Amino acid sequence: MSHRSLPVLAARILACAALSSCGGQGDAVGLPERCLQAGDGAPEFARQIGCLEDFQALASVPLDANLPGARSVKVVQDHADADALYFQNSALYPIHYEFVSTHLSGDPLPVVPQLAEFNATEYYSPERRFTLGAVTWYEEPKVWALELSPYDSASAEMIAALWRGVAADSYFGGSLWFHPTSESIAVEAERLPADVPVITTDQIYAEIDYQPLSLGAGMGRLRFLTAEQLASEYVSYQDILVLDEAPNDISVVQGLVTEEFQTPLSHVNVLSLNRKTPNMGLRGATGNAELRALEGKLIELTVDAAAWRVREVGEEEAAAYWEAHRPEPVTLPPLDLDVTELVDIADVTPEPAAGESLRDAIKTAVLAFGGKAAQYSILARTEGVPVAKAFAVPVHYYDQFMRDNGFYDRVDALLADPAFATDAAQRDAELAALRADMAAAPLDGTFQATLKAKLAADYPGQKMRFRTSTNSEDLDGFPCAGCYESHTGDPADWSDVLDAIRETYASIWLFRTFEERSYYGIDHRSVGMALLVHPNFGDEEANGVAVTANPFDPSGLDPAFYVNVQAGGDVEVVAPPPGVTSDQFLYFFSQPNQPRSYITHSSLIDAGETVLSVKQAYQLGVALDAIHRRFSPAYGPGAGNHGWYAMDVEFKFDDVADPSQPPALYVKQARPYPGRGD
Repeated sequence: MSHRSLPVLAARILACAALSSCGGQGDAVGLPERCLQAGDGAPEFARQIGCLEDFQALASVPLDANLPGARSVKVVQDHADADALYFQNSALYPIHYEFVSTHLSGDPLPVVPQLAEFNATEYYSPERRFTLGAVTWYEEPKVWALELSPYDSASAEMIAALWRGVAADSYFGGSLWFHPTSESIAVEAERLPADVPVITTDQIYAEIDYQPLSLGAGMGRLRFLTAEQLASEYVSYQDILVLDEAPNDISVVQGLVTEEFQTPLSHVNVLSLNRKTPNMGLRGATGNAELRALEGKLIELTVDAAAWRVREVGEEEAAAYWEAHRPEPVTLPPLDLDVTELVDIADVTPEPAAGESLRDAIKTAVLAFGGKAAQYSILARTEGVPVAKAFAVPVHYYDQFMRDNGFYDRVDALLADPAFATDAAQRDAELAALRADMAAAPLDGTFQATLKAKLAADYPGQKMRFRTSTNSEDLDGFPCAGCYESHTGDPADWSDVLDAIRETYASIWLFRTFEERSYYGIDHRSVGMALLVHPNFGDEEANGVAVTANPFDPSGLDPAFYVNVQAGGDVEVVAPPPGVTSDQFLYFFSQPNQPRSYITHSSLIDAGETVLSVKQAYQLGVALDAIHRRFSPAYGPGAGNHGWYAMDVEFKFDDVADPSQPPALYVKQARPYPGRGD
């Protein structure tokens, strides 16, 4: 941290907490005490903030609320009018331009230009008329912070002038920090004079106890477990769980609270988003007195962007809620079992014919090749999106394997057994036995010969990854993140390849996956698995996931890519071990200086370092931009969807192609991202 030691940080936070109560302390920095009177209504702007009530009257949730519990007031300093300061009503005017074009344009001030010219000058030009910022109150760490947009190129002199103006004209001025919101602003903040104290995102984040992930409400019986206990304890759609850490996956529950913070792109959060069930992180959750007092009781858990709530409910209310919120059954279209060729990936999903949509082309390809392969095929033909050479094994061979070994008859018998339907422990045991038998069953000899010839001709000497590609995953409405398990096989040992294929096929019958499909009313016999096959990535240098829109800004006024990336390939970025953090940042790729605004940093690399270099981040940004545009005709505005739209993208950086060169980007998959919730 610049300019202030940690003891000074603690002292300032305590002082700020004292000021935040406001009552009678409007003159804390020499201001006349003046709070809005009852009946005044919210003004369109104020020249000073004399107390907390004034701040609340002007504040709104920040557009980019990636740190929870924040309220923010946008501020404008007008250099054409002797540095006059304005605190704008940020609910009435969500962006600076709306305010200044209404109140500070002409007669006798200079006319504010059109939006495009305004953005080009007022965030980037050293000769700008305005310095634009926001004052944010972070509730949990009790921090008042002056912030600029992550892409603003204001100089240290401009920042200092704005900070001094805000400090002089606000009751909390004695406790005001400057908070750099991007790497580029942090570099400029190093040049700030000593009277401008700087606080980092890491320091704010460390003091926050609450992490809202999937917003909404759910009703269920409150249970306390550890993530490890989920391997032996059965949970149901009538439960709300408090866990010590986030598991890699979990059966359907009505809500989730984890003591360890999660990444928004973790499998359990994507599942929560798709299920529309609340999910949150809460430091100290397992010992939280309010939650412990309700252990074993039926409750309603509500997760909002700024706060969480619980209340006890009765059996009748809970039963009515479960009935009303059970999802409509999902019906999968019949599989296309006529395709028997092993198809190079570019040919899996042909370009749409005249009058056909991209979504229709994907749906058709899914019938024979599953969701992952169908969408990977689009990636393989998208400029700027590097993918590994690949091919697809059609679902025909899974169906053949199931029929030849009598596994469909066995599944039918299980589904007809009342004990299997009602006893979770028996269901788990029977499914485990089925998977074990599938892992040892023979694969068709003609299929083996065809596959062996394909690998020898096109992938000689390479270990191969056999990835799940079913007709019930990676799709809009039912992404089923982490439902199935992929495996690696080495053709030099053919039995290794056969094991990889059989274990991948068997993952259709994982207990959690079976429960997920049951909750959504999917006919288990209608599910089929194709395989997406490509060379295995060994010891990659970085692995990550990204969303092609800003999940913290549902308004779309502050577009950015959200990226979660970890060094190396040993630690899974979506399910890290306890205490391990990754680089999480917003990448404002469409802005001229393309800043990165970091939320957390990787704990596996040296402090001050980042997992991705500037060049690597740019390469990733090019790919994410291309993916976002490419799939819009299937899932976004190009398909008539004018709501929030994004693709969930998995990627790696690896030097497998040329170890003498820096690691290169490979995109692993893209699927629709369900959003953040209500």
